[in-house]
Amino acid sequence: MWDSIWINLRTARSGDNPAAIGIVDGIIAWIGPQADLPAVPEKLAKTIRDGASRWVTPGLIDCHTHLVYGGNRAREFEMRLQGASYEDIARAGGGILSTVNATRAATEDELVASARARLNDLMAEGITGIEIKSGYGLDLPTERKILNAATRLAQESGLRVQRTFLGAHAVPPEYKNRADDYISHICNDMLPALHDEGLVDAVDAFCETIGFTPAQTERVFRKAQELGLPVKLHAEQLSNQHGSALAARYKALSADHLEYLDEDGIRAMADSGTIALLLPGAYYFLRETRRPPVDLLRKHKVSIAIATDHNPGTAPVHSLLLMMNMACTLFHLTPEESLDGVTRHAAAALGWDDCGKLERGARADFVLWDIGAPAELSYAIGRNPCYAVVRNGVYVATPQSSMA
Repeated sequence: MWDSIWINLRTARSGDNPAAIGIVDGIIAWIGPQADLPAVPEKLAKTIRDGASRWVTPGLIDCHTHLVYGGNRAREFEMRLQGASYEDIARAGGGILSTVNATRAATEDELVASARARLNDLMAEGITGIEIKSGYGLDLPTERKILNAATRLAQESGLRVQRTFLGAHAVPPEYKNRADDYISHICNDMLPALHDEGLVDAVDAFCETIGFTPAQTERVFRKAQELGLPVKLHAEQLSNQHGSALAARYKALSADHLEYLDEDGIRAMADSGTIALLLPGAYYFLRETRRPPVDLLRKHKVSIAIATDHNPGTAPVHSLLLMMNMACTLFHLTPEESLDGVTRHAAAALGWDDCGKLERGARADFVLWDIGAPAELSYAIGRNPCYAVVRNGVYVATPQSSMA
């Protein structure tokens, strides 16, 4: 007998015909037209839930975030609007190192509490999985603290969480003008220790003129490969450092940002299966004008994922639904591409092959929506139509469903 069954659902395949989903041990055991059920629902499952003809999609996945950090950079935002340059802000104590200082000063409990509030906003919109990067510690104790916080958030929320080590995010003040030495510290000390402690699921780096060179990035990738960890990369956001091609050589899960990506990099990504992960929130917040080459990504059949890039400096974004809208309006994706970008392609960007889809054998992670058609998820600005969420087979009521 199934643990539960949802009836009277609408899916992209079922159209106006009722669909049903049967769940056993957190896995989709059956999905299809309700008329094709092998027996009446009462004989199939212990619990029956009525979807009342609501649309159902896979659970949303936010596959690129920097969710755990101390402080905020609202003052820096205000200074930029008043005409301050990056150098002005840095001299005034702003920039990434201000977040590093605040994160180093915060306790683990404080980091969990502040990140929990941000995570709750995302969970209210139907996310069932998320990536949380480190990278605001830049020393072993604080990177450990961030990854421990991410682990605790996974345990208390029930979300599936990928913990990504981003030690190569910036050069810390104690290594000023010694980036190569800092990369050696990452490869010889930080990454091995955190991996041995079971705190790292993937490894990222920031390959950019204001970050790390391709050669330095490759040293981190080689160490990750030695430890059996998948890699991903912040690439081609501000200039073309050919980081995407480098990432593709290491079979990276994703290359992220990609405003300056060229066709050679796209071909390399297509050959390796690396996902193109676009971040419209950062593009909007920084008032960029160069769009990622979406038409070329389509031409070469590179899958496109979408994420919030939540971080305090360039994307203080609390809504994945808003990113779906921005992906359409700013990057010219279709609503269908946008939805795929936060479900099946987002799952692929994390190396998760058992979620982001509605099919037998997949994790029972899905969302019920009060909408008339899936395009509404990308259309409305500021509306949250999430009615109910099922995470790993467990029904989670939302404020909307609790009031119904």
